[in-house]
Order: sequence, then C-alpha cells, then structure tokens
Amino acid sequence: MRLSGERRARRRYLRTATTACHVDAGAQTDPRNPSMRMPLLSGEFARRQRKLQMANRLAQSRPLRDDLYQPVKDDDLWSVHRADSPLVGTAIHNGHGLRPDLSEIMALDASGRLREEDPFTEFVIRDVPNRVIVHRSRFEVDLNRARDGAVYMTREQAWGLHIWARNLKASAVERSLATHDAYYAMLGQMLRDVEAQFGRFVLLDIHSYNHRRAGPSADPTPAADAPAVNIGTFSMDRARWADVVDPFMESLRSFTFRGEAMDVRENVAFQGRGEQTRFVHARFPETGCAIAIEFKKFFMDEWTGEPDDEALLALRAMIKASLPVLLEALEQHA
Repeated sequence: MRLSGERRARRRYLRTATTACHVDAGAQTDPRNPSMRMPLLSGEFARRQRKLQMANRLAQSRPLRDDLYQPVKDDDLWSVHRADSPLVGTAIHNGHGLRPDLSEIMALDASGRLREEDPFTEFVIRDVPNRVIVHRSRFEVDLNRARDGAVYMTREQAWGLHIWARNLKASAVERSLATHDAYYAMLGQMLRDVEAQFGRFVLLDIHSYNHRRAGPSADPTPAADAPAVNIGTFSMDRARWADVVDPFMESLRSFTFRGEAMDVRENVAFQGRGEQTRFVHARFPETGCAIAIEFKKFFMDEWTGEPDDEALLALRAMIKASLPVLLEALEQHA
C-alpha cells in the first residue's frame, strides 16, 4: 500500500521520536498510572514524549486541507443548511468570490482581500444545526453593513485600502445591492420559519479580526484590547437575553486551549454593531437572540492566509460544546 507524502512524513517522525526517547537509569514506572513516571524521566524524553503525543492527536483529528477549502462555484452566492433546531450559525464574511465585472477593475489583490475577509469561519460552525455560509467577498458587498454603505466606494470605508482601479458604474453598485436585499429577504424568511417552529432562536454571527495590522513582524495589538473571543451585544436587549448570553460565555470560557482558558470578553474589540445582529433584533425583538462573535485570528497567519489546524479544530470543538448550553438556556428562557 502506498502512503501519501504527509503520512510518510508523519510515520518517519513518529519512528524517530520513539527511538530517540530514553528513560533515566533507575526510573520507576507504574503501568497503571503512566503520569507517575514523568518526574523520573529526563527532560529530553519528556519533551519528545509531549511532542509525540501532540503528533498523535493531530494525526487522529487534524482536518484535511481539502476539508477546509470547500469547493464553491463561481456564481454561488451563499449556502443554507436547514435543520430541526432553534440554533443558527452564520459566516457572512467567509466568502472570497467576486463577479467578473468587479474582478476586472479591482485594484486590491487577492491576498489583500483575504486579509480583511473571515476565512475558515465556515469550518468553525459546521456543527451548528442551521447554517448560512456566504460565498461572495465583502469587497463585492458587505452584508454586515447597512445597505447604504454595503458597497465600499472610498478608502475610508475599507481600512484605507485602494480598492478600485476606476470608478464603479452605478449598474454594478445596484447589482451588488440587489444581493444585499436578497440575502436579508432569505434570512428573514428562514428565521421566521425557525421562530414559528420553536418560538425563539439563537443566531451565532461568526466573524474574525486582525491583530497584526502593523505587519507580520510588528508587535500585535495588546492583549488587553484584543480578546481571543470578543462577544458583541450592542444591538440586543442585554437584560432580556442575559440568561442565554451569560451561560454561553461561561461555556466558552471553560474551554482550555494550549493549556490556558479561552480569553472571552464582551464588547472590547467590537461591540456587535453590525447589520445582521441589528436586523435580527429589530425584526425579532422578543424571540431572536443574535450574538456577534469575533475570533482574533490566532487560528491563522493573517498575512499569509495559512491556517493553524489545531486552533481551528479547537474553535470548532468550543462552539460545538456550547450548543447544549444554548439549547438548555433557550428552554428555560422566560
């Protein structure tokens, strides 16, 4: 049987790491409790053993790159997965697609666009029962901005970036705004259906944000201003939904990643002022709880676009673990 390059490399590493390990002379081990022997192991063996365990965990669970990069047709706007559940997840800045008429006059290159998009947020919500994944780039139309600002026309609207090689035609702008209209018509109908079936719902509005804007080698944004997970609640009736939002945040905080509890804070880097959460709370003020969630891009290199598989798996597991908490909170919500 022929092995893939990745599997051959992993097998070589595991064989090397195993044969290189050694135990100090006289070390006592208890096979029923392997952790008891760690103080007696040499530092080199302990280091290699931890590395071996990490390699085994990744070998068993790391997502294939083909799974991270799902195929999308050029004319796809969004994908909807409807399930028998009151929990909804959205990734409306996940997309990278552009219409040909916009690609022709786009001055910003693909890597520059990707840096401001939210890649891999679709992967994080794959366990949420109802899902909406947008495939168009926010540089075509930003669905998280009000209609009158959803198409970036100036540098001030788009982080100072030079976007267009020449001015957009009015017809191109109207076509993009028609996508904005169609999206919110679709979302409104979907949420009405969920509301009719369950009486209330939670929408997890997933985004990500850059914390190395000064450059790949520059210092990142100070941790005090950049939580790993930012929860935005500006547009909701916070008191009404406290019995849902608070347990959800505690569930995220209880998740441990790389030896530390997840840093989850509310309204620090962002406040949840986007159009989608505003839309939900305006149209479903008593039945819809839309939580804006911004992940700091510690799950990828924001300058190269390279994903961190372990971090993405952890974020997905964290969201999955929160779903029973949300269901119970909804059931108990007065």
